Amino acid sequence: MGKQHRIAPDVKEQILKRIKDDGISVSQTASEHGIHETTVYGWIASGVSSIPTLRELSHLKKENKMLMELVGELTVKLSHAQKKS
Repeated sequence: MGKQHRIAPDVKEQILKRIKDDGISVSQTASEHGIHETTVYGWIASGVSSIPTLRELSHLKKENKMLMELVGELTVKLSHAQKKS
């Protein structure tokens, strides 16, 4: 069995960011850092990268705003419907 060493969380994040944002292959990134591809795939599967990108944050903010507006509209409609009955 090979030598095991822990990879710092910030290094994991950097590796996953390069794969996700820069489009670098898992095999290339794993090779550059001297780790096995299976390890990287494990990180991806377990969701180690929990920090959203700016693009994801922007999308979530827009979606949240849209949903809040929809809730407001539906609340007004429900209120009017209850007053009529």
